Amino acid sequence: MIIVVQNEFPVQSAKEVGKCFAKLPPLPDYLTLGGPYLKTSMEGGVRSISLYICDNAHISEGLLAVNNRMTAYFDVPGFSCSCEVWMQAPEALKMVGLG
Repeated sequence: MIIVVQNEFPVQSAKEVGKCFAKLPPLPDYLTLGGPYLKTSMEGGVRSISLYICDNAHISEGLLAVNNRMTAYFDVPGFSCSCEVWMQAPEALKMVGLG
């Protein structure tokens, strides 16, 4: 499974977000980070997406660890985020009895 994290913030907060990112502690061994990938526009601000790869045995711990990382940004003006667990098609098919 993966944990998909989407962030948004105004371009004026980009330096502060960068400082927070640089201070984040290392990830636990059971998480692998893809990204963050960024898209910037003057009108829409900055949007980013990160993919945290996590095996099923650690998904609860992984979600907690990722959410705890996001607290580093809570004081950044205009920052918002969402964290969602996504699964691969074979995992989803098992849930409906087709895997």
